[in-house]
Amino acid sequence: MEGKIIDKNKYTLSQTVRCYDVDAQMRLRPSAFMDYAQEMAYLAADAMGFGYEQMIKDGKAWVLSRLNFIFEDTPSWGDRIDISTWHKGPSGPFYVRDFMVTDPDSGKVRVRGTSSWVIMDIAARRMVRTSDVMQMVDPETQRAEDAIVENAPRVAIPRGIEPVKAGTHIVGYSDIDLQQHTNNARYVLWAMNCIDTDTIKEHPFKELTVNFNHETRANDVVDLLVHQDGLTFYVEGVCGGNQVFCLKADLYD
Repeated sequence: MEGKIIDKNKYTLSQTVRCYDVDAQMRLRPSAFMDYAQEMAYLAADAMGFGYEQMIKDGKAWVLSRLNFIFEDTPSWGDRIDISTWHKGPSGPFYVRDFMVTDPDSGKVRVRGTSSWVIMDIAARRMVRTSDVMQMVDPETQRAEDAIVENAPRVAIPRGIEPVKAGTHIVGYSDIDLQQHTNNARYVLWAMNCIDTDTIKEHPFKELTVNFNHETRANDVVDLLVHQDGLTFYVEGVCGGNQVFCLKADLYD
């Protein structure tokens, strides 16, 4: 993989979709794309001077809060793709980062998305206001381009609905990331496992929206609750009375 900066504020990486990142239909799994996007976010921020190494020196870290991805033409095993990312600066309590996956030959858009991040004080385990850290992020690195115009929205299971318990997950070694809590892509993986595989086989993922609301750590027990409305699935993770995440997955009909 080779990454490069375009126009000073867009970071692009070219790669081939790998066999272990696809499902039984050879389509890129949403959780695998989450892995791609998180790595891209880290690489781009580092290249522009506000990545992990720079932030950790000040006792702070980027934490993903919300995301919204639209799979227009899901890449398959062996496909060559270009993944681009850029940040759009602060928006309320968030910093917004967009993503675009394109075909390197035709330029056709295959996946587009937007994500909302907060900066966390690691010692205090609390969010830092954007106004307190704006000096860390050079405004010249912002880009006025939209992969998706609206920021990732809030997700909630519809009112009056009692979701069905689909299972329980105990947070283990493979779930924990460098921040010592569950990696966000793992929540997406758990949620995908709550949806019937035959349904996914016939109806690929169209759009995915996730809110990450509370961190979990090793040995935490997370209950997974599901509500289905046609080809729309809501999956909620609950641990110790706290909603850990809430995901909405829309499938193609």
